[in-house]
Amino acid sequence: MGTSVQVTPLCGVYSENPLCYLLSIDGFNFLMDCGWNDLFDENLLKPLARLAPKIDAVLLSHPDILHLGALPYAMKHFKLSAPVYSTEPVYRLGLLTMYDHYLSRRQVSDFNLFTLDDIDTAFQNVTRLTYSQNYHFSDKGEGIVIAPHVAGHLLGGTVWKITKDGEDVVYGVDFNHRKERHLNGTVLESFVRPAVLITDAYNALNNQLYKRQRDQEFIDAILKALRADGNVLLPVDTAGRALELILILEQYWAQQHLTFPIFFLTNVATSSIDYVKSFLEWMSDSIAKSFEHTRDNAFALKHVTLIINKNELEKLAEVPKVVLASMASLEVGFSHDIFVEWAIEAKNLVLFTEKGQFGTLARMLQVDPPPKAVKVTMSKRVPLVGDELKAYEEEQSRIKKEEALKATLIKEEELRTSQGADANVAVPMVIDANSSHGSSNVASSRFGGHLDIVIDGFIPPATSVAPMFPFFENTAEWDDYGEIINPDDYIIKEEDMDQASMQGIGVELDGKLDEGSAHLLLDSTPSKVVSNEMTVQVKCGLTYMDFEGRSDGRSIKSILAHVAPLKLVLVHGSAEATEHLKQHCAKHVCPHVYAPQIDETIDVTSDLCAYKVQLSERLMSNVIFKKLGDYEIAWIDAEVGKTNDILTLGPLSSTPPTHKTVLVGDLKLADFKQFLASKGVQGKIVKPT
Repeated sequence: MGTSVQVTPLCGVYSENPLCYLLSIDGFNFLMDCGWNDLFDENLLKPLARLAPKIDAVLLSHPDILHLGALPYAMKHFKLSAPVYSTEPVYRLGLLTMYDHYLSRRQVSDFNLFTLDDIDTAFQNVTRLTYSQNYHFSDKGEGIVIAPHVAGHLLGGTVWKITKDGEDVVYGVDFNHRKERHLNGTVLESFVRPAVLITDAYNALNNQLYKRQRDQEFIDAILKALRADGNVLLPVDTAGRALELILILEQYWAQQHLTFPIFFLTNVATSSIDYVKSFLEWMSDSIAKSFEHTRDNAFALKHVTLIINKNELEKLAEVPKVVLASMASLEVGFSHDIFVEWAIEAKNLVLFTEKGQFGTLARMLQVDPPPKAVKVTMSKRVPLVGDELKAYEEEQSRIKKEEALKATLIKEEELRTSQGADANVAVPMVIDANSSHGSSNVASSRFGGHLDIVIDGFIPPATSVAPMFPFFENTAEWDDYGEIINPDDYIIKEEDMDQASMQGIGVELDGKLDEGSAHLLLDSTPSKVVSNEMTVQVKCGLTYMDFEGRSDGRSIKSILAHVAPLKLVLVHGSAEATEHLKQHCAKHVCPHVYAPQIDETIDVTSDLCAYKVQLSERLMSNVIFKKLGDYEIAWIDAEVGKTNDILTLGPLSSTPPTHKTVLVGDLKLADFKQFLASKGVQGKIVKPT
């Protein structure tokens, strides 16, 4: 039999809900993404709660809330303790994304699903890999190899290839074949005939404009509003697709010498761009080459101002401006507050660059026709005063006393346990040092000079000793050169370095957060959240343009036909899109197409039979290898036998047959022409008529 493979969706099938899937390979359980939505709906995580303790490894594909938002919550509440794997940008930008969501929520509610410490703890378990780096599992996962590959869509976005016994399982969701300003296109097409491909149907029904036309319409819409003395709001994520939008605006403003101010506003805007500047090797080839030749960093922004305080906008209240603000859903964050302020004026524009999540304000505003009025909740945190403050302080005092009493009882219980059940054990009495002088002579005469005070009626055990300062004898070994040391004691462990870097992030963020965020972290003043509902008249312009950075339906079908997996599993997409792509692939891609429901386990084990064989030394001594790029290949003609119950390949007992010339790989005529020219043979490529 081939490698056993089962897939169980936990969230994100037949819908646009967050992505989270269980992939089992020969009993080793992978959690493919661990997403949540901007509403932090706990009901979405119920399937994950049941299976979290069984997870052996977590693989993250993108640094946004839909792919990793539930990770801190799952580790805190579901006891998810498996190691996590991702690329460096997914790790860093995912961490900042979670910080931004927490701080945005905390400013307007008593958010307690997880804390900043929970976020740090979750991301301390992340092992970072580079593209195409093979990671070999051991113990339970012996023989399994994972490797991240370029997905496009978001910085560090990953298509995961999981290999066991020569069979590939590929997990590629939210990929983009198009090369963008800051990202290369996906390499998914380079995988041919994997045993299983897990992909999404999110964009199966969508067709996109040409990139140049889309970008021009984007710029025209913004300039039209600005020249009409209006403001433009772009609700964006923390550090995902916002990066592409920033580069588009930065480059156009530089080319046309425009002076309209542009602001990027999140709780972690400065930290996000600082990290992005160091991720050039993860970006497009054009950005890397530009840096090599000119040393110009594409994200050394000159026309986009990074701000972490909404009050900065008030200084330019009368000036037309562009603001990219989080969150994209408009549920919370700076974008929510700015929308409420700007929506009432017809000259302003709210430009959506991605579809809003279901149930959010952004999705409500994207319907056609858009609503003329919407109800919103405005919340803010204010300090407690008067009777409320007094009641709070009394409650805190009561809690502290209860905790102190509980701690005392625990210590007493531990003391009794450590002393055992012997009734003759002496219980020391703690007395005031000032009152001990009068009885010092008596105590000295009765107990041989010791100043122990015991409860009357108890006899000190024979093993009791006088109280003394702790003393630790130095038992280290010495030689002629001094104390013998162990070099391992002075090696800085990788996890210690990771912890230090995490603490460094926290220190860095403390100095860069919005005032409200810093207040939440540093000010312990008792406070409460005050909320009020209001109706906003939507008079501003509302426009949606697709800058999500995903392949469209036509491209998805073409890529799947080229990859031609033996078995295909479709996830994450509306019911209509999923069924459409399922029917298309069943006709044109492969006969085995699956679209499971939540908690439905499907077996996609390969029908191929795989065997492990050992190559004998006699066989290998006669093999002639040929160099092919970075590899060496050879023909092997052998007979199968058994050695100590192990299948073994040995040399043929008869003369091996001759072999015809074989072409390995894809031959490009341009490369072949260049090769012939290097050998002195001139060639010409003729196009067929």
